[in-house]
Amino acid sequence: MAWGAACHGIFALAGLAMVWGLFTGLMQTWGAVPWPWAALTNGLLLVQFPLAHSFLLTGRGRRILARLAPAPHGTTLATTTYATIASLQLLVLFTLWTPSGIVVWQAEGAALVAMSTLYAGSWALLTKASFDAGAEVQSGFLGWAALARGRRPVFPPMPVTGLFRVVRQPIYVSFALVLWTTPTWTADQLALATAYTAYCLAAPRLKERRFARLFGAEWQAYRARTPYWLPLPRHRRRRCPTES
Repeated sequence: MAWGAACHGIFALAGLAMVWGLFTGLMQTWGAVPWPWAALTNGLLLVQFPLAHSFLLTGRGRRILARLAPAPHGTTLATTTYATIASLQLLVLFTLWTPSGIVVWQAEGAALVAMSTLYAGSWALLTKASFDAGAEVQSGFLGWAALARGRRPVFPPMPVTGLFRVVRQPIYVSFALVLWTTPTWTADQLALATAYTAYCLAAPRLKERRFARLFGAEWQAYRARTPYWLPLPRHRRRRCPTES
């Protein structure tokens, strides 16, 4: 229970830090590293999340996860540990970033209302996509709840409903929208948005390889009928009458 409480507490703090940090263009943080050293520390903060987030989903990363939780429950608590680490990474990123002070654009008046609405809508999409994917996995609830019931974690089926009917990677799409709909654009926010949008485009390929191994033909059929990132219509190739 304590492991789960810690996970959800850090998860909530990280969410609040991210919402406020992006809304203010990373201008109101606790980072105070002198420049030019701040460029190095900010760069490290920027890369630590995607690198660890992807590595911990590999075979070696999962073995490490299993050793981080209290024995002998490491495997059962793996999803909780993973969510805790990801939350800690985001909390560190959005609280210890050192602002550059370079404001590119600040929305005002009607533009502020419009951008704030888009920003809130992007967060709503991200929340919806997380629930469609299985909120118990995304939040870390699955692991500690299974342990509390004395059972093995039972993962939800492959997500194909809700936003997953529209695109295969709605969580990554929504996350990218969150990055670009902030009402305050700074050099810091633009650097983060550019880097993490690239991550959102590339990282799901690793996830899809894993899904192909786990779900086989079910995944291949879903992949064939559902676009990757953008909800563009797919046209089936028609056979020419002369083709045999």
